Amino acid sequence: MTQLELLLPFAMPPAELARDLLRELKMPALATLLAHASVSGRQVSDGFSRTLPHEYWLAQQFGLAEQADNSSSPALAISAMQTMALPAEPGTWFILQAVHLHIARDHLVLTDPRQLQLSEADGRALFEITHTLFEESGKTLRYGDAQTWFLRADDWSALQTSTPDAACGHNIDIWMPKGPNERDWRRLQNEIQMHWHAHAINEQREARGLKPVNSIWLWGGASSTTAAAPTKIEETFTFSNARKPFAAQAGRQIAITSAVDMINAKPQHGLLVLDQLIEPALAGDWSEWLTRFQAMEAAWFAPLLDAIKNGQLDKLTITLSHNTACSSFSLGKSSLRKFWCKPSLARLVA
Repeated sequence: MTQLELLLPFAMPPAELARDLLRELKMPALATLLAHASVSGRQVSDGFSRTLPHEYWLAQQFGLAEQADNSSSPALAISAMQTMALPAEPGTWFILQAVHLHIARDHLVLTDPRQLQLSEADGRALFEITHTLFEESGKTLRYGDAQTWFLRADDWSALQTSTPDAACGHNIDIWMPKGPNERDWRRLQNEIQMHWHAHAINEQREARGLKPVNSIWLWGGASSTTAAAPTKIEETFTFSNARKPFAAQAGRQIAITSAVDMINAKPQHGLLVLDQLIEPALAGDWSEWLTRFQAMEAAWFAPLLDAIKNGQLDKLTITLSHNTACSSFSLGKSSLRKFWCKPSLARLVA
């Protein structure tokens, strides 16, 4: 049996904008798929969870969701290290990311790390400063890439952390690590912020119109001695060079350039994440959101609808999300026989 899980983070627009945005979308293939599908799952959060609904859904598929109540970010650090071919000695590891904190009137706001455009040279230089400070505190720091580092901190294993996307755009106070040793973390974070303040790298970045790198974000804590639960996914499809922290858990990782490549691979239980909508949604750039979403119609949804019609794909599950909800819809060839179902994008509204 061929089946595919298709995840579309932030495909659900905000309720107050949904009517206007959906009016602009001309997506008959997606409308047909959603109208004929049956509801197969739903998750709802209160908007204060430390993990976004689609992030938690992904972690569940790969057995990395340690907390059933989203009280901390998914345990992704070890898996992310494996995707970068980095060894992880026994202990508790975290993902550490260089970020920009925007100073609002009376609080700090985390900016989307995707906007940093941090070069490899600048990332390395900032890492070396950070590495020395953590080493003096008895912590091990490893370099993954310019914006992804890994910290071993066994005594911080009980810290509850938030994913950067969950905290993005908000007052960071409630999203900061909580629990035993949180003061130790804040002390080190403050020390790093002081060392980076007015550093030559940031002066050069600001001269080029880029945001300064003025803080670090800790998340994804995982123990190297704890085995992940069995994964539900047999193949993970990717069509970009972006590293996925959960990819190391997948049975097969298949690089594709189109929907045709993916369909021809005959997935037994595959996963494709179309994450192009996350960045404009977090930034509130709904014009760009519309452009990117509309482009998926011909590239992905029309070929997938054809694959269902001609039996190349037995089952398709589409999971949609926004910042507080995640809904899944499943269909097969027989679902298309529901002649009374009219194509509609109404299910994009939570």
